[in-house]
Amino acid sequence: QLVESGGGLVQAGGSLRLSCAVSGRTLNVYGMGWFRQAPGKERELVAAITYNGGKTSYADSVKGRFTISRDNPKNTVYLQMNALKPEDTAVYSCAADKVPLRSTPPTDFGSWGQGTQVTVSS
Repeated sequence: QLVESGGGLVQAGGSLRLSCAVSGRTLNVYGMGWFRQAPGKERELVAAITYNGGKTSYADSVKGRFTISRDNPKNTVYLQMNALKPEDTAVYSCAADKVPLRSTPPTDFGSWGQGTQVTVSS
C-alpha cells in the first residue's frame, strides 16, 4: 500500500514536500516514482529514483526545482518541490517499480497510491 501526504495550497514561488509511506512490501528493493495529473491532461512522470537512491531522473518541466529522495528504513519516499508554479497544480501520486533491484530509475510501474492534491495559486 502506498499513501501520499503533504499536498495543499501554496502561493507561486513557495515550497511543499510530499511524502509517500509504503507498507506491505520491502521498499528498499523497489525503485519509486512520482506522477502528476492535472485536469484534462495526461499523467506525467515527474521524478523517479532507483531502489537504493543512487540514481534519479526528472521531467524537464521540474528539473532544478523538484528533488526526489527516499528513506528506506522509514519506508518513505519524498518529493521536495521548490519554486512552485501555477502549472504545477495537479494530483500527485507515488508508484512502485514493477520489478525489484532495477539499476536505472523506473519507467514501468505496478503499484499506485491514491494521490494528494497540490494547488499553486498565482
